[in-house]
Amino acid sequence: MTEHNSKARPQPAFLFDLDGTLIDSVYQHVLAWREALETEDIHLPNWYIHRRIGMSGGLIVHAFLREAKRKLDAKEIARLQKLHTEAFMKRVETVRILPGANDLLETLSRLGVRWAIATSGSREGAEQPLKLLGLDKDVPVITRDDVQRAKPDPDLFLAAARKLGASLEDCVVVGDSIWDLLAAQRARALGVGLLSGGFGEDELMNAGAYRVYRDPADLNMHLDEIGIRGI
Repeated sequence: MTEHNSKARPQPAFLFDLDGTLIDSVYQHVLAWREALETEDIHLPNWYIHRRIGMSGGLIVHAFLREAKRKLDAKEIARLQKLHTEAFMKRVETVRILPGANDLLETLSRLGVRWAIATSGSREGAEQPLKLLGLDKDVPVITRDDVQRAKPDPDLFLAAARKLGASLEDCVVVGDSIWDLLAAQRARALGVGLLSGGFGEDELMNAGAYRVYRDPADLNMHLDEIGIRGI
C-alpha cells in the first residue's frame, strides 16, 4: 500500500499584472504614450501603441523608435518615459477598477490563497490605480523600479513570488497581454489570460495561456478550473 504524504500541497499563489488585468487603464496608457511620442515629433497610430502596452519601458520605447525609424540617445529616451508618466497622470482620474477585481482578490484572501501584484509600470504611475483597489499595506507590489528588467523578462514575477515565499512552479500568473504570458512561460509559471486588456483569446492562448477569461469577474467564477479549492 502506498503511503500518502500527510502534508497537503498548498494552493497555488496568484501573481497579477495591474493595467488591463485588475485596472481598466490600458487605453489611458495608449493615449499617454501617443502624447509623449508626439512631443518628440514621433507619430504612431493608436493600434500600434496598444499592441506594445505591457512591455517594459525600455523595450516599448525601442519598439516605437524602430517603427518610426528614429534614434534617440539615453537622455532623450529617459525624457520620453518621464513624459509618458506625466501624460498618464493627467488621465489617471478616468481609470476604473475592472469588473470583479475586488471580489476576486477578496475571494482569494478568504480562501487563504497568497497573491501579489507585478506591474511593468513605474511606482509613481501605479500609485493612484493601486489606491482604487484599497489594498492592505502588506500586499506585495512589485514595479519596474524594483527589478532590472520588466516584461517580457520574468524578473517581476520572480520577485513577486519571492515576496510570497512561493516557488514559480506553484504560481499562477494572471495577465491581459502576450507579454505577461511570455514572462510567465519564462518564469515556468502557469499563465492565465484575461480579455480585458484588448488582446484576443487566440493571441493569449498562442502566447501560452492555460485558460482565457473575459475579466476578473469571469475568472472569479471559474477558480476551480485553476485548482482552487474551498470556493
